[in-house]
Amino acid sequence: MRNTSVVFLFSLTGFSATTSYRATLFCLSLLCYCLILLVNVALIFTIVFHQKLHEPMYIILCNLCINALYGTAGFYPKFIYDLLSDSRVIPYAGCLLQIYVIYSYAMVDYSVLVLMAYDRYVAICRPLAYHSVMTVKRTLALACVCWLVPLWCELLVISLTSTLRLCGSHIDKLYCENWSIVKLSCGSTKVNDIAGLIVIAFYIAQFLYIVCSYVQLIKSALRSREGRGKFIQTCVPHLICLFNVSTALLFDIMYSRYGSPSVPQSLRNFMAVQFLIFPPILNPVIYGLILTKIRRTMMHLCDVYGTGKMI
Repeated sequence: MRNTSVVFLFSLTGFSATTSYRATLFCLSLLCYCLILLVNVALIFTIVFHQKLHEPMYIILCNLCINALYGTAGFYPKFIYDLLSDSRVIPYAGCLLQIYVIYSYAMVDYSVLVLMAYDRYVAICRPLAYHSVMTVKRTLALACVCWLVPLWCELLVISLTSTLRLCGSHIDKLYCENWSIVKLSCGSTKVNDIAGLIVIAFYIAQFLYIVCSYVQLIKSALRSREGRGKFIQTCVPHLICLFNVSTALLFDIMYSRYGSPSVPQSLRNFMAVQFLIFPPILNPVIYGLILTKIRRTMMHLCDVYGTGKMI
């Protein structure tokens, strides 16, 4: 059996399906990444530099956008470079780093959506207590928890993966993925499997919490016209983002563990990267269009800079 120190480079074999149209993929990927940077940075700056948006819901949304920049930085630069390169390899340490960034991004994204669900629950079901419960200071503290817990969880998973003895160096994806490395192990992976299932169970519990909170939200919203209006304006975009992220992650997890090699490589590639394409673009666009305060502030900025006036 070979030790992990023998494997210095991993080969990303998922690029075998991109050979004939990699120039097109390069242009689309570059455009997609630029769009992700544009919409997320625009929303972050809009929230940070406007005092009237320093409210819990917008602070949480700002964290969602920051996380999108963090996660996509772990994928797009390397992916775009590989599309132009003839050798799609990544160093062992770089592979572990990419896994850490991409999958901690996915977990932070979900944790932030859970915090957003809690914020909406308090706002609609306990409106009189909202300003005392969801203070800016408490929101910032909860946002820190939403980052620290996933970062620690993924660090634990990566630490376990780094101890495995590997008997191969080919990863059948466009980027490094934890389960792909685990499948290359020469020995037992029971500890890794258990740790992975615990993390998945933890996030399933978060999903169930969101479902339960929305049952209460819907009941409360139906009682008054004001509650229905608040639900439609602030909860519908959250539900769209939640469905978007959940579907993308479910496809990735299910295929990584139970996918069949008979599935076309191009479809496998799409299923593997969709959570790095759609949520980072759609989340800020959806919130920017639906939330009145953000939409008006951004339209005001466009008018100001378009006419060359000072704010």
